[in-house]
Amino acid sequence: MSQTEVTVYSRPGCPYCYLLRRALRRRGVTFTEIDIWQHPDAAAAVRAVADGDETVPAVHVADQWLVNPRAAHVQRLATTAT
Repeated sequence: MSQTEVTVYSRPGCPYCYLLRRALRRRGVTFTEIDIWQHPDAAAAVRAVADGDETVPAVHVADQWLVNPRAAHVQRLATTAT
């Protein structure tokens, strides 16, 4: 199965980020993870799509931004966008 690029924006210690990463791995969705505390540009991108907040996890997939999404939604977009 082919998949489009998935980028997960997170920060250390975030339990919701952990749960999303785990669920994506269980579904076989590959992704790149970016720590917004280590990358100011990534933090700015998240603020731009989360009403000025650094709400994580945020996901960029299929030219869409999702804030705190369900893994099933990310998987659906990642596999239907190809």
